[in-house]
Amino acid sequence: MKRGGALRTIARVRLLFIGGTGIISTACVHRAMALGHDVWVLNRGRTRGPDLPDGVSRLVADANDPAAVRAATAGQSFDAVVQWVGFTPDQVARDIELYADAGQYVFISSATVYAKPPPRVITEETPLGNPYWRYASDKIACEDRLRAAHAERGFPMTIVRPSHTYGLTQIPVCVGSWTRPYTILERMRRGAPIVIPGDGTSLWTVTHNSDFAVGLVGLLGHPDAIGEAVHITSDEAMPWNEIYDHVAAAAGAELDVLHVPTDALAAADPELRASLWGDKAHSLVFDNAKIRRLVPEFNPVVPFAEGIRDTVAWFDADPARQEVDDDHNALVDRVAAVYTDALRRVAA
Repeated sequence: MKRGGALRTIARVRLLFIGGTGIISTACVHRAMALGHDVWVLNRGRTRGPDLPDGVSRLVADANDPAAVRAATAGQSFDAVVQWVGFTPDQVARDIELYADAGQYVFISSATVYAKPPPRVITEETPLGNPYWRYASDKIACEDRLRAAHAERGFPMTIVRPSHTYGLTQIPVCVGSWTRPYTILERMRRGAPIVIPGDGTSLWTVTHNSDFAVGLVGLLGHPDAIGEAVHITSDEAMPWNEIYDHVAAAAGAELDVLHVPTDALAAADPELRASLWGDKAHSLVFDNAKIRRLVPEFNPVVPFAEGIRDTVAWFDADPARQEVDDDHNALVDRVAAVYTDALRRVAA
C-alpha cells in the first residue's frame, strides 16, 4: 500500500525541527524532505536514531541551552520551528524568547491532555485535565503558556496533539516496555502470560508515524493553523484485545491473555497507574475533522494489521534490536502470579 499521502505542490518553507530523531519526528523529516522543504534538525548529536534523508542540515546544540541554540542558528531564519522535546512550561517560556522571530512555532503536545474520563468522541474543544499523569499536566501547562503568549503578544504558535503513534521502532501496547519494545514479542513467543487491563474491550487509537507526518507537515507554514490546537490521529479505533491479537499474529505467536483489573496494575507500579488511569485504560476515539479541514490530504492509509507486521519484521531483522527488559518481565510475572492465584482461590 502506498504510504505518506499525496504529494501536492506547495510553497517551499524553511523548517527547524528541535529533536528530529524520534519515532514521530523522523517520519516528519522524511515527509518534509519529500515535499521539497528545506529542513534543519537541531539536537545534541548523541541520539542513535533512524537515518535521516540526504539533504537535511544538522545543527548541534543542547535545546535547553539558549546561548548554544543562538550560536547554532545564527544567521538563519525559519518559517516554522517544531519543538519535539519540550515538556515543561519553563522550556516553553525559553522558546518563546528564542524563536520570537520564527514564522510559526509548533509545540508537540499530547492527546493525554484531554480530561479523564474522556467523552465518547474527542474533539479539540474537549476540556483538558489529567490529574493522574505528571507528563500530561506539564503538557497542559505548556499549552497554557503558549496560549497566553499568543493572546498577549501575537506569538505565532500552533499546538499539535499526537495520540499513541508508532513506527518501525515501537510496538504500541498498554502494558509493555517503552525502552525495550521487543520485550512483548519475546513474552508472546515463549508463551508467557500477556496482561491486558480490564476486560480488554475499551477502544484505543493507534496511529502510524507516516500518517501522522502528512498532517503535521501540512500544518507547517499554514497561516490558518496559527493560534490553533489540533490533534492528529488515525481513524481506526480498536479494542485492546484486537490490538494484541494483531501483534501476536504479526509475531506468529499464540496469546495467553490474562485480564487484570486496572487498579491491581496501578497498585503494582506507579508508572502503570499514570499511563493507565491517565491514558490507556479509557476508550479514546478522536474526531479528525479539524486536521482534515486544515490539511485536506490528511487521510490515514496504514491499517494497524499492516503497520505492525512491518514493525515486527524490523525487530526480527537484527538481533541487536531484540533487547529484553528483565525488570518489566519480572513485574508482569509477579502481577500475573498473584492474580492467577487469586482466581484459583475464588474458583476453589
